Amino acid sequence: MESYLVSDLYDLVSPDGKVTFLQRTDPRKALVELKIENISPAFIGFQLEKSQVFFNIKSTLAQIGMDALGTHYDLDQKRREASVKLELIARSSIAEAMLDYITIGSYIGKLFAADERRKVRNPDYLMRMFNRNDRWGRPLLYLGDPQGSDELILEKIDGYTVAFLSLYEGTLSYDPLVEGFLPLLGKALCHPQLKMREILQLNQIWNEGSERKVEPGEILLVKTQPLHIRTAFGRVVESLLPSGFHHTSASVLEPDTKASGDVYELFGKSEEAIKIIPLEFYTLEPHREHVFFSDRDQLQTSLEDSNALFTAFETAPLPMHHRTAVFVVKGEQLLNLSAKDWIAREPHSHEFPGLIYHPERQAHMVERYIEQQPSYPFLKAMEDGLITSQGVLFCRYFPSPLMKKMLMGDLVQRCLKGLYFQYASFSSADFFSHEDRSLLQDLAKFAIPTYWVDKVSGKILQYVPKPNKDTGMFAPLDLVDPFIRSTSFGVYGSHRIPGNFEAELTQLLEGLEKMRPDLDHDLLNKSTPIALITGGGPGVMELGNRVAKTLGLLSCANIVDFRQKDNSVVEEQIQNPYVDIKMTYRLDRLVERQAEFNLDFPIFLQGGIGTDFEYTLEEVRRKVGSTSATPVLLFGPVEYWKEKITSRFQCNLMSGTIAGSEWVSNCFYCVQNAAQGLKIYKQFFTGNLPIGKNAPIYQDGFVIVK
Repeated sequence: MESYLVSDLYDLVSPDGKVTFLQRTDPRKALVELKIENISPAFIGFQLEKSQVFFNIKSTLAQIGMDALGTHYDLDQKRREASVKLELIARSSIAEAMLDYITIGSYIGKLFAADERRKVRNPDYLMRMFNRNDRWGRPLLYLGDPQGSDELILEKIDGYTVAFLSLYEGTLSYDPLVEGFLPLLGKALCHPQLKMREILQLNQIWNEGSERKVEPGEILLVKTQPLHIRTAFGRVVESLLPSGFHHTSASVLEPDTKASGDVYELFGKSEEAIKIIPLEFYTLEPHREHVFFSDRDQLQTSLEDSNALFTAFETAPLPMHHRTAVFVVKGEQLLNLSAKDWIAREPHSHEFPGLIYHPERQAHMVERYIEQQPSYPFLKAMEDGLITSQGVLFCRYFPSPLMKKMLMGDLVQRCLKGLYFQYASFSSADFFSHEDRSLLQDLAKFAIPTYWVDKVSGKILQYVPKPNKDTGMFAPLDLVDPFIRSTSFGVYGSHRIPGNFEAELTQLLEGLEKMRPDLDHDLLNKSTPIALITGGGPGVMELGNRVAKTLGLLSCANIVDFRQKDNSVVEEQIQNPYVDIKMTYRLDRLVERQAEFNLDFPIFLQGGIGTDFEYTLEEVRRKVGSTSATPVLLFGPVEYWKEKITSRFQCNLMSGTIAGSEWVSNCFYCVQNAAQGLKIYKQFFTGNLPIGKNAPIYQDGFVIVK
């Protein structure tokens, strides 16, 4: 998989071949053997029948009348080499003179793999490239000038797209002094990095109105408007040329030149004047086609199919502890992934020194760590321009936060239109670190949607930032919009004792749903779905999620990694099966997880130490103003809540440590049943609940609802 990502050659062409043998057999002919080295391992010609591989002579040589006919091709994929036997033919007197200057060591052309599978069938494939630019702002396709799309005539002939380029009225000929240029051209052929076509043009003369007819023994040079094409190879269709006309073997237009396709070299014999040049097209590798994600209908459809995504991840190579990644740009590619398509990396331990004491070593080791990630070759190829099509990145494990530097890069952002992963963490399975969640937020801000192909739920979950919050959760695709618009209610309580609150909680939430269409409050109205958030575990949390699921509300959870570890004193809490929308946390971020509940309306049931902490946190959030003064319901006997709350509140009150904040007591309401809770909510949503800084203070630390 990585081989094509490091190649600067397209997979349909080889590098230029070097002459290793030359024997003149005629004033106008020579037998030549070429050796081509360093062919890309991805070169399609290695897999094709020899009849589909042909030699393409340099256009500079073709324009002086030189032609080449390949007679034998020997391709060695293991050595990445090819040996070619061909006949050089001078189609003009100038080319005949040039034969004297082609020597051993001259680079005279390359191989082209005319893969029938890559021929463009639908004209829309090319037409959609008009008026589009690459990452540097250069047009992807135009004829003559960037507004010349109307000049390009595309038709479908025998099932394939053909362009017909109109010729200018006239022909090209050469200055008589051109023969003095030939020795220099011969020397330049030994140095393939030198470009001589522009210099050759200095010796060309345009003959306005000259007849475009071919004569035996001479070459006919004709011109069209320059065809600028970055998205495909073009090739002259010999069979569609007028009778008697033939094109030289320099018949391929490559996609990496700014203005190719303006001069065509013809030979033969005909009394007819040629008017057009027919071109067929061959697609580039999918990742280099400059194709936009919005144009990949099949890919978008496949990404909406959860079965297709789970199946795609099953093709990732084993063992499971290896990190793997693949960049997908086509629906067909997604549906036919195999293990060899993925890049796999075996994990290694990395000890990073402290930033303060060893900053240079730290930077070096971080760079090495990044380069060892399976997503690195793809992201680097995007930066280097080897990947130009837009697509999605699949990773077995959510990428390391150290990849943020690359993921947030402008060139990567242009190509990366989605990130899919199957496990949240290599070291912690389904639980994200603080840095992971920060990266999720950044990806969302940079418009790179992130999806969890979640085995636990069997669904595709999208990361959704909560509006006006620095947090988000993973939601099934059909629940993304409701979650964004939702108001959050939450249930706190014991994971050990679910209590007998299910009926009352059901009645409470049903009452809110019935109340919602008649309200016009920012936090609850007919357009605001209700989301119920818990800790995702057993007990009260399971009760809350089950009720929400039964009532068709958004059932959400912030789940902590309570799995048993060595010498752990934490009681393991298994995730309950009623959670649809979730975020996960490692145990060392328990406090942070509580802060990120961001509940609009907390509901407390009986609970222990964790519930006490959650109560205090909700108290502090209202005191400091990080959340508005909304009512918090305390379900259960008054005596229970007095024992939990009143003594602490009275102690703080008498010591003066909460002076100015005593009003917080009017945010908490002890209720015995759903009817009392609904009364409080209705008063709040209609603006009739005395709550906040200017409302009464309650000596018990909470309001007892009668």
